[in-house]
Amino acid sequence: MLLQLDASRHDWLEGRGPYLSLVGGVDDATGKVSWACFRDQEDAQGYFMVMRETVARFGIPMAVYADRHSIFYQGKESHLRELSLQEQLAAQREPTQFGRLLNELGVQLIHALSPQAKGRIERLWGTFQDRLASELRMAGAANCEQANQVLRRFLPRHNRRFVVSPQQPEKAWVRFGAGHSLDEFFCFKYRRAVLNDNTVRIGRHIIDLPPPLSHAHARVDVHERFDGSLAVYLDGHCLAKKILAEPVSTYRTRRNSDISDQPPPPKLPTQPQARKGPWQPPKSHPWKQAIRALAKAKASSA
Repeated sequence: MLLQLDASRHDWLEGRGPYLSLVGGVDDATGKVSWACFRDQEDAQGYFMVMRETVARFGIPMAVYADRHSIFYQGKESHLRELSLQEQLAAQREPTQFGRLLNELGVQLIHALSPQAKGRIERLWGTFQDRLASELRMAGAANCEQANQVLRRFLPRHNRRFVVSPQQPEKAWVRFGAGHSLDEFFCFKYRRAVLNDNTVRIGRHIIDLPPPLSHAHARVDVHERFDGSLAVYLDGHCLAKKILAEPVSTYRTRRNSDISDQPPPPKLPTQPQARKGPWQPPKSHPWKQAIRALAKAKASSA
């Protein structure tokens, strides 16, 4: 079973609100939209949401077909940097967060080399830019939240009308394991070392590990979930959790090493800038010296 993933950046709200990116997946065999959502930008979190809903509703696909966006694929800039120690030991470059998710689920990632190669989902965007845009217009949707509400009502009607029967009726979806939690897979994961004070640092956040055991210098996995929580795992066991005041912005996170384990440097106090007036040349300026000499010459001749 092949799942095509893509996003369409378009003026979906027709001037009533900002440009949005529609992120979605379509079954290549039937044309069924497995899930879709509007996002402010095409980001990894949007694709994680699409995959999570797809797996929860239908199961795990055999392969994912996507373009060479940096969310799926380490681009040319990754080949300019030196391999880390972990990459040298693994004899390959570290995958993106989405690539890591597919590896854990056992899903093959196939890269499309051109938009024409993604014909089914590209045709879907053309249909949506007509029919879905009309639905958004009639509902008066003016922001991302309202657009997603309209989309939830639109998708079942679209699938009932446009889904076709597959050539091979056997189901190729793999059921998600009952003994696993979706939260353990559908999150961003970072490898960190426990500090001497039995804490784990990720960005500006510090997670305290509970006593009495000390895990200093142990290598742990930090899970950043999209509900705004952080969890620390050691050998598959959760050691601690921390609920953040607000979810961390995750759209630019690509690899395990993208979030530093060092605290950000303190911001230096800035002095208020004085209001600038018209520039006046100093007395030593050559023009002023010439004018002064001319004035002295006129005074002496008089």
